Amino acid sequence: MLKARDKSRALQKQDVSAEKPPLEFESSTHDSLAREVKELAPWFSEADYTPSPHRGGKRAAEERLAEIKPESYGVNRNHLEGDVTRLSPYISRGVISLTDVRDKAVASGCSRNIEKFVQQLAWREYWQGVLSHNPDWIWEDAEDYKTGYSADFYQDELPKDIQNAQTGVAAIDHFLRQLLREGWIHNHARLYVAGYICHWRHVKWQAGARLFLNQLLDADPASNNLSWQWVASTFSHKPYFFNLENIQKFSGDDVDTRPETNVPIDASYDTLHNRLFPNLDPRKPS
Repeated sequence: MLKARDKSRALQKQDVSAEKPPLEFESSTHDSLAREVKELAPWFSEADYTPSPHRGGKRAAEERLAEIKPESYGVNRNHLEGDVTRLSPYISRGVISLTDVRDKAVASGCSRNIEKFVQQLAWREYWQGVLSHNPDWIWEDAEDYKTGYSADFYQDELPKDIQNAQTGVAAIDHFLRQLLREGWIHNHARLYVAGYICHWRHVKWQAGARLFLNQLLDADPASNNLSWQWVASTFSHKPYFFNLENIQKFSGDDVDTRPETNVPIDASYDTLHNRLFPNLDPRKPS
């Protein structure tokens, strides 16, 4: 009988000498590739092997770049069904550059709306510049909260119902499910989710930032974390919050915006301000 040490060496030698052929896939489409992955890993859940609508690679990035609509983007970018580019996953991973996108937009003409499109591209560079001069801000509060609460008031960990998209607020759960399913949500939806987590649930922005970094295909630490600080008010002069009417204005029919299924966010801005930030000066109904 081999001693334990000798057996371990024999197994190590066997592992090193064994040839392991690389995985080969015959699929030519997104869906067929997902089926092959399922066969190789049958223990995956449905969500694990459901293909994202975002295709990877240079060709997919160039195809999407060719379809951008800078003019209409400048008009409807805040609408969840607006003409956003969905290029951020390719930009954040270096498949295409901000210069590529800017040049494509400028080549389409010169109007005020195209100028707005180019300005939005500059935000990514801005966040990178801010973080390069203040590297501690990636996880530390840049400033104190402007909510009437100290940092100690907020929870360190993300509650399970948020992680599982089961908050009971229908619109927020819709956005969280999309995040978990696709690895992408519209920027306006990101603000809604961040505002809810920070100000309705009193969770530190760092916990929400980690959720996005773990789930987003376009996760960029500078843009992500500093945007969360902006929502939380540790990198702005006031907290960002919203109400149901705002979601109704900018979302489509696929989002459940009924008052009875969104009770915590169904109120005027003045009412919500006084409810969420009772230690601040009250806002009078306009």
